[in-house]
Amino acid sequence: MHERYTIHHPERIFSPGLVVFSEVLDHNLNEMVRIAGGVERLRPHCKTHKMPAVVERQLAMGITKHKAATLAEAEMLAIAGVKDILLAYNIVGPNIERCVRFREGFPGVKFMVTADDQAALRQLSEAMLAANQTIGVMLDINPGRDRTGLEPDAEAAKLWALIHELPGVTPEGLHYYDGHRHEHDFAERQAAVQPGWQRLMAFCDDLEKAGQAVPRIICGGTPTFPVYAVMDDPRIELSPGTCVFHDVGYGTNFPDLDGFIPAALLLTRVISRPTSNRVTFDVGTKAVASDPPMGQRAFLPDLPNGEQVLQNEEHLVVETDEADKFQPGDWTLAIPRHVCPCAVLHRQATVIENGEIVDHWEIVARDRQLTI
Repeated sequence: MHERYTIHHPERIFSPGLVVFSEVLDHNLNEMVRIAGGVERLRPHCKTHKMPAVVERQLAMGITKHKAATLAEAEMLAIAGVKDILLAYNIVGPNIERCVRFREGFPGVKFMVTADDQAALRQLSEAMLAANQTIGVMLDINPGRDRTGLEPDAEAAKLWALIHELPGVTPEGLHYYDGHRHEHDFAERQAAVQPGWQRLMAFCDDLEKAGQAVPRIICGGTPTFPVYAVMDDPRIELSPGTCVFHDVGYGTNFPDLDGFIPAALLLTRVISRPTSNRVTFDVGTKAVASDPPMGQRAFLPDLPNGEQVLQNEEHLVVETDEADKFQPGDWTLAIPRHVCPCAVLHRQATVIENGEIVDHWEIVARDRQLTI
C-alpha cells in the first residue's frame, strides 16, 4: 500500500468505513482544473461525493457552477453556498412542485433543470407561473446513449422554441451527456465523440439562424471531458464527477486519466479465517457498489492476487496463498471499482490528512430528500 494511504490510528475507524484522503482529493481537484484549462470551464457533478465539504473546497478554488442528479443534491449544493446549479434530470410528477419550493427557498440561486418532453415542460411552466417563479431549462439532447434526450433534429428545435415561448421557464442551453463513450484509447474516444458533436454543432447553427442561439452546452463526464476541454467553443461547460474520488474502474479503463488517484477507499477488517486459504473481510455489498460483477467490486492492494470467491451483504471472502498473513481484527484498505454508488452506502466519511484522522464529513445528499 502506497504511503499516501497511511493511517496512524486505524483503531478509531469503524469498519467497513469510507475513508477520504485529503491530500489525494486536493490533487484530483487540481488535476481536474488543469485538464479543463481553468475553473471557469467547469461545472462538476456532485453525484459521486454528495458532501458539502467537497463542494466547499471546490468553491474555495473558484469553481462556482455545479451539477446534480437529485433535488437532495441540489439542495445540498445550495446550502453549501453554490449559486449556479443544474439539476441534470428531466422533471416530472411531484418533483415539479419540489422545484417550485426550491426556487422559493433559494431565490438567490440560478437554478436549471433539463427537459425532453413538451407535456412535462408545460406542466413545469404552469407550476412556476402559478407560484410567480421562473426556472431555467436546458434542452436534453440524446448523444446516442438512448437513455434520455431528443435527437438534434426538428422535434428538438420545436421544444427549444417552446422553452422560449412558455412563461415561467427560460432557455439556458443544451445538455449533452455522452456517458456511453468507454473507448479505452483516448484517440479512439476522441474520434468517437466527433460525429455526434458535429451533428450537435449543425443543430446549434440552425437554432442561431432561427434567432434562438444556444448560450451554453453542458457536456463531458469524466471519460470525455478531456476531449471537450481542448475545444475552444466558449459555450462549453465541462461536468466531470467520478474523477474527484477516482476508482479502479476508471483507472483501468481510461489510462489517459492516470493523473487522478483513488481518494476515497474503504477500511475493512478481517472477521474470520474459515479455511487455511480463505480470509473473510467485512466489506460486503452494503459497503461497496455491487453494480460491477462479483469478484471485481473492490481491489485489495494488500492481496492483489487473491480471488474473491464470495460476497454477501456483510462479507467478502478471498482465497489466497497468503491467507496466513491475516488474522481476525487485522485491517486493510479496499479501492472501489465504481466509487460513485459507494458514498450513498455510508453516512459519513473519515478524513485522513498526513496519516491523521482530522475530520468526519457527513454524506448529506445520500438520501433522496433533505427538506424540500
